[in-house]
Amino acid sequence: MKRFLTLVTALLFNALVGAAVAFGAGFSPVAGILGAEAVASIPGLFTSAPAQTGILRAGILRELWTGEMVKALRGGLEHTWLDGIPDYTAAVENDVIHMVDIVGDPDVLVNNTNYPIAIQALTDQDISISLDKYQTKATPITDDELHALSYDKMSRVIESHKNAIQDAKFAKAAWNFCAASNTATTPVLATTGARDAATGRLAMTRADLIGMKKAMDDLGVPAQNRRLVLCSDHVNDILGWSEEFVRQYNLDNVNGKVGRLYGFDIYEASENPLYTTAGAKKSLGATASAGEFKCSFAFYTPRAFKASGSLVPYFSEASRDPQNQQNLANFRHYFIAKPKKADAGVVMRSAYQANAN
Repeated sequence: MKRFLTLVTALLFNALVGAAVAFGAGFSPVAGILGAEAVASIPGLFTSAPAQTGILRAGILRELWTGEMVKALRGGLEHTWLDGIPDYTAAVENDVIHMVDIVGDPDVLVNNTNYPIAIQALTDQDISISLDKYQTKATPITDDELHALSYDKMSRVIESHKNAIQDAKFAKAAWNFCAASNTATTPVLATTGARDAATGRLAMTRADLIGMKKAMDDLGVPAQNRRLVLCSDHVNDILGWSEEFVRQYNLDNVNGKVGRLYGFDIYEASENPLYTTAGAKKSLGATASAGEFKCSFAFYTPRAFKASGSLVPYFSEASRDPQNQQNLANFRHYFIAKPKKADAGVVMRSAYQANAN
């Protein structure tokens, strides 16, 4: 009798998860149920239980959850400011990426007549970069919910965890792309426009945007593949003075871009970091004090990279929690996006003026 109940519970659970995954992927829940039961019938494929049981343990279809989450996270980068940045995922080993940094470039001879040509060695060094680790807090899924066969429950859990991880990834990536403070190789400029009476923020002007272009020029950044990620404040500022940008923003918003001005492919993002009134970047996740606003930043895409590492789902079964009778689910994912070198980017922060002159 106990074995029969275990069998029925597992079959119902597999049906639930199969239907949820199929629903989240846009397929028929019936197809998901049949697929999950077919996968579960393969002896020993997903479980250490005896092969003759032919079913999953009374738990989650871990591999289906992992596959669905990987697909969701990968799709979440499309049509965003991270799309098109060189992907080094293939170089990741144990959630660490190894990059070779070549110091300097070879000298170029023009109309040379002297031979043999001199030898110029280029030194290189291996740089190991650990990917950032993102972990969600566990979500409870009670046996009562499963018993009621709420097919949407699993897809909603996957969607909420995916969204939380994606938001954290974009916030950390934006933070990585912005310099700590203004230096000769990491310009952090300040806006110079009209003061907002409510906040004291100085608006971004046409001259400020041209100033970002000039700063990129001065760094020797090639004219192609320059990308500008604007915060909402600066988007609104530009909409106020550029009719061309208004037209692009309203009509030509394709592939995640909101426009193109002065050689920049322009994107809009909400996760950009904060800067203090003195021009120092605040810590990740910090809240704004008076006079502190989100920045915008520009970079050269070939001198940046992104990489994805492992994705691990974690589950605690209700059968091991007799008091609460609930399952717990969360995820751990490794990812990184940052410049290869801090020598091809510019930040524009909003300046603050406490009182009107």
